[in-house]
Amino acid sequence: MEIKILGTGCPKCKRLEQLAREAAAEAGVDATFTKVADMEGIMSYPITSTPGLVIDEELKSSGRLPRKEEIIAWVKQ
Repeated sequence: MEIKILGTGCPKCKRLEQLAREAAAEAGVDATFTKVADMEGIMSYPITSTPGLVIDEELKSSGRLPRKEEIIAWVKQ
């Protein structure tokens, strides 16, 4: 599974990465994490604000910090 964090490195972006890593570990999912910080890369997804979370090339959230329980549900799908 590939998980991408879309953002320029703001505190919310860093927190989203931490939540996603914790969620994947709790779900027992082996995931590769990628940070997408360049605007061209971020804008290649249908995102209006950061941070964004992409799981296996599907945008799951943008502009907010999802709850860890939400992320666990997404990685288990």
